[in-house]
Amino acid sequence: MARKTECYADTGAFIAFLDKSDSYHALFRRLFSDPPPLSTSALVLAEGHGWFLRRYDQRRAIEFLNFVDALPVLTIEGFGADAVKRSSKWLRKFSDQTLTLADAHGLVVMGDRRITSCWSTDRHMTLTGATLVT
Repeated sequence: MARKTECYADTGAFIAFLDKSDSYHALFRRLFSDPPPLSTSALVLAEGHGWFLRRYDQRRAIEFLNFVDALPVLTIEGFGADAVKRSSKWLRKFSDQTLTLADAHGLVVMGDRRITSCWSTDRHMTLTGATLVT
């Protein structure tokens, strides 16, 4: 069997999978049922936790973190001083776009890990030429 290609998981993918009211829920339920190796950013986790906390409550925010913690195929890339500098370069390069710092760090992670496929509901992640799953 061929090895599955690593994908980057953006905040929208996690939200769509865990929130049954999301219009992309069925797609991400299918994708997460047998996921390839996945990478994400610590900022994506912060965004996701905050989204569930604001939209629902602390219990749902913790459920989000529990899901991420239990996902064996997931690599989480940290966000330190070097990542801030490198992500800021993307923000300056695409200053005409509404990229968040988390989006920009995702582009850094995708570049570093040579990831060409992104699970996202956010069109910004296509700036690097990645294949966007929406």
